[in-house]
Amino acid sequence: MEEEQSRRPAGEPAEEPGPAPEPECKNEDRVEDPEDPASTAGNGNSISSLEQPLLKRSTTLTASHLAIVGAKVSHIESLDYEIIENDLFKHDWRSRSNVEVLQYIFLKWAMAFLVGLLTGVIASVINLAIENITGLKMLHMVNLVRSGRYWAGFLYFAGVNLALTFSAAVLCVVFAPTAAGPGIPEIKAYLNGVDTPNMFGAPQLIVKIIGSIGAVSSGMDLGKEGPLVHIGACLANLLSQGGEGRWRLRWRWLRYFNNDRDRRDLITCGASSGVCAAFRAPVGGVLFALEEVATWWRSALLWRTFFSTATVVVVLRGFIEVCRDGRCGMFGEGGLILFDVSNVTVRYHVGDLLPVTLVGVLGGVLGALYNHVLHQVLRLYNLINAKGRCAKLALALSVSILTSAGLYLLPFAVPCTPCSAAGAAGETCPTVGKSGNFKQFNCPDGFYNDLASLLHATNTDATRNIFSTGTSGEFRLDSLLIFLAIYSVLGLVTFGIAVPSGLFLPIILMGSAYGRIVALLLARFIHIDHGLYAVLGAAALMSGSMRMTVSLCVIFLELTNNLLLLPITMFVLLIAKTVGDAFNPSIYEIILDLKGLPFLEPKPETWMKDLAVGELAAAKPRAVTLRVVEKVSTVVEVLRATPHNGFPVLDRPRPGVSELHGLVLRQHLMAVLRKRWFLTEKRRTEEWEARERFSSTDLAEKVTDELPQLSPEEMEMYIDLHPFTNTTPYTVVETMSVAKAVVLFRTCALRHMLIIPKFQGLEISPIVGILTRQDLRAHNILGAFPHLANKRKVH
Repeated sequence: MEEEQSRRPAGEPAEEPGPAPEPECKNEDRVEDPEDPASTAGNGNSISSLEQPLLKRSTTLTASHLAIVGAKVSHIESLDYEIIENDLFKHDWRSRSNVEVLQYIFLKWAMAFLVGLLTGVIASVINLAIENITGLKMLHMVNLVRSGRYWAGFLYFAGVNLALTFSAAVLCVVFAPTAAGPGIPEIKAYLNGVDTPNMFGAPQLIVKIIGSIGAVSSGMDLGKEGPLVHIGACLANLLSQGGEGRWRLRWRWLRYFNNDRDRRDLITCGASSGVCAAFRAPVGGVLFALEEVATWWRSALLWRTFFSTATVVVVLRGFIEVCRDGRCGMFGEGGLILFDVSNVTVRYHVGDLLPVTLVGVLGGVLGALYNHVLHQVLRLYNLINAKGRCAKLALALSVSILTSAGLYLLPFAVPCTPCSAAGAAGETCPTVGKSGNFKQFNCPDGFYNDLASLLHATNTDATRNIFSTGTSGEFRLDSLLIFLAIYSVLGLVTFGIAVPSGLFLPIILMGSAYGRIVALLLARFIHIDHGLYAVLGAAALMSGSMRMTVSLCVIFLELTNNLLLLPITMFVLLIAKTVGDAFNPSIYEIILDLKGLPFLEPKPETWMKDLAVGELAAAKPRAVTLRVVEKVSTVVEVLRATPHNGFPVLDRPRPGVSELHGLVLRQHLMAVLRKRWFLTEKRRTEEWEARERFSSTDLAEKVTDELPQLSPEEMEMYIDLHPFTNTTPYTVVETMSVAKAVVLFRTCALRHMLIIPKFQGLEISPIVGILTRQDLRAHNILGAFPHLANKRKVH
């Protein structure tokens, strides 16, 4: 990945995992990974205090900068979340007036408001579209069944589903491959510091919106919750950058957000808004971002994310009021996963402790099993999707046909249930309209088909039906078992195809089914309503698969609107997560690893305490360094020979003494070359000279890696790097443990970490090496230090 120091030099085969040796350098003591450029302009020779390793190692630290993004192998870079404190940045902040500071603060809040507003509007439009398309499809299909035209009903049902799936898959395959899937793992990686390419652009936003409508309306076992999170993130990115490509707005006030840090904050707001839009849970959305996706957090960001989610929930409430009583077609009270049980009194008995514990344990076991099987399915799908666009389309259409056959045919396998046995409290039975618990389907008057009430409804209606209280006799055990089996199979084969898809709703439906099954089997020993057991089962399975606790608890609390459920929900979530953690990682961690995204975990491996960062640096190619005033030809040679994105800058204040002046980024060097800011003589410039040609905004612009054509005379000129050098890079002493370095790297959201020697002196280089994200990943370290693998097993 960008692990600039972990990447191979230009021209090397991309498939080779390890970095190639850097060009010969004068600094014999520096051995760094490709992120720290091998020195082309070294200073002195010295011997690192850790030159004699305590452990056997391979010749170099292994790393790969490739990842599967959008079913395609892509080069991965890191993001510059660190504040680059160079002379131009310091002058920019010193010169800002109070009005400009207030303008910057106001614009951050305005952006947060717009993210919430647009996310709420788009989510409501998606809900309306899905409800109406699915409702019309179901009504026509049921009318054909009621008239005895069973084959016509199946062909109509399967044909409409196939057309909807085809439209969603074509958009993903042709226009925006990265719009497939939920997008949450990529958002997690981005907020962790990984620049996932082509994830938050306008094509992804448009395809995600239209594709979600088509995919969910087609009846496939997927939800719109994950895509809504991605939609919120896309909106945040486009608003903060003024668009993208040639259509990007260049307004003066947008320059404030032309950096990775502010864009990260807005994407966090967008992710929170997406969760809020999916579940109408503003506090749950904030906590989801804090617990699940965000790596870096602060109090100001907490306020802005809450402001965004509050805006979303106001918009959703407005749409619900406007669409009340069916004024928006099939919308009615649907379109949102709402389960208000505020009027249900929950009383706990000692006898309920064992069944509730069983629900939690099953949630952890089934969640871990689901993760394991889904991992294997995704590995297979990667092989199929790699065969090209036709293979992706064929896979998506095959899953659509399987889904249509299962949803249509299975209700015929269960007998009709008389309404008198349903326990319906004043609700019309059977239901012949658009929504309701007791679907008539193929049954005569006075009877209903309980399985059809779950399979022949929108996912949100199905959730509301299975969560319904006071209906302990509504669903038969065999129907619930069939429902659990078909949704488990469909959930496994649907996720990973080339359509926008979410994991939340499939897992909720599976969990609610097994929760009701437990309630039916232990009916004589429980005192809590069966519908509440469905809620607990859904929460337990989500926790067992996604390993969320606090945010999930609050989301379900906001869904149920019943504080009495809080203690028992917390109890179930804790059990499910504990059991699930004993088997495998969360589903999002599995997907991150499968895609090859270099996500840094919050907790380092225990064996990392036995390795020093100096040892790690010694296993890398030498660091590439530059002088404060460097020749243009040298800079061009370094940029051509290495893919590194950061270069230590050394200064010689007096003969025989070298000091670390700071770190200069590749994009800043490219900006200097493009503007041809060269000196005819080797000298340090004055402050005003650089400010005449550059501003901090100019340096924030992302530029292509194409070097400009320079004349021989220009190649012999000089560049003064000190105005562009970050003079306050994060440095650690070479004796620091890798475990401590990992915590520091992740906590401070770094891209580069400079290693300095423990002993200072004449002719001793002030820089030992550079560590980057790839260098601190466990499997890369084990490639260079295989003996640590045994300690890993022991720990």
